[in-house]
Amino acid sequence: MLKAHHVYKKYGDLQVLKDINLHVKKGEVIAIVGASGAGKSTLLHILGTLDRADKGAVEINGQDVSKLKSDALAQFRNKQIGFTFQFHNLLPEFSALENICMPAFIGGASKESIQAKALELMDMLDIAHRREHRPSQMSGGEQQRTAVARALINDPAIVFADEPSGNLDSKNARELHDLFFRLREDLGQTIVIVTHNQELAKQTDRCLEIKDGTILG
Repeated sequence: MLKAHHVYKKYGDLQVLKDINLHVKKGEVIAIVGASGAGKSTLLHILGTLDRADKGAVEINGQDVSKLKSDALAQFRNKQIGFTFQFHNLLPEFSALENICMPAFIGGASKESIQAKALELMDMLDIAHRREHRPSQMSGGEQQRTAVARALINDPAIVFADEPSGNLDSKNARELHDLFFRLREDLGQTIVIVTHNQELAKQTDRCLEIKDGTILG
């Protein structure tokens, strides 16, 4: 599902990633851990096509995304990749349902089919009763589940999560962690998670530690 070959990234004189190699199978949930500044988020952004490597290649679902030009890459990202972040990045002026539908609207699907899919996801994630609520009217856990539904709306090949429970209390964090594994069981979803949460990291299929820009082991 995901392959990275000899990935390097440098910002100015700082070498952030050094010869990163990894493989993730379909339906696998993996964690990437490490100290602040180790290169975790940089790696996630490159794997998720939000940034480009200086050297090396990244393949997602058989597509070498390193070779795609900007417009084609944006289309690929919209269809094949879902994201959740520590801060939910929900649009405050839109309802939960509208926020979830947004990536699919951008992709050009029909409004009726998008909303039907969004409502299915909301029901699955126990937030259907919040469909007309704006983010400010929802709890942190409900906002994060809304963000997860948004990440899933286009049936992505893979979901990348960057510190997804970092802004949640312990109860909501545990519920979110359980949700990731339910998504794997129910949807066969492949998920790559950058996290400082050791409890979550221990639950995953594999835990990769990055230190000084290199994956250990």
